[in-house]
Amino acid sequence: MKVYTRTGDDGSTGLGDGSRVSKASLRVAAYGDVDELNAVLGVLRAEELPAEAGAELERIQSLLFEVGAFVADPQARFILSEKVLQPTWAEGWIDAMEAELPPLRNFVLPAGTRAATLAHQARTVCRRAERSVVALSERGDGVAIVIPTLNRLSDAFFVLARWLNRRAGAPDVLWAGRS
Repeated sequence: MKVYTRTGDDGSTGLGDGSRVSKASLRVAAYGDVDELNAVLGVLRAEELPAEAGAELERIQSLLFEVGAFVADPQARFILSEKVLQPTWAEGWIDAMEAELPPLRNFVLPAGTRAATLAHQARTVCRRAERSVVALSERGDGVAIVIPTLNRLSDAFFVLARWLNRRAGAPDVLWAGRS
């Protein structure tokens, strides 16, 4: 199978149900943002990470493929796994990481080790994906069910960034306030 089809040369793309839409559509933007998040996680996984973080990120990448496939199908025929539908597993991951961290009393800048800054980048891309899915949902496109998962993941990536800094012996970089 060839990678190129030339069918998108007119600015359209195929969706999960076989229909074609503009590459500038809200739906394409939403699943594109989810795909970008997955790619950022791939870059993060290329770093030297604690084994438990790498394993969790690999699982999350698989879940994001589910989310992307669901968002890409206007007929909502893609069956989501329980982990996507019930993101309490992410809360458990957050709680486990936070147990190793000092309480947060200040705003934290997206800085520190390379791995931590990539986790912060994942957080911001995740928030954009969430906003895109919310915009699509507000149009009545039946994708709201994945919003809680994206919301939990952005929180998890924030805590992951702090946790990665801590594991590397790097302190949180605190916002100093107005200069």
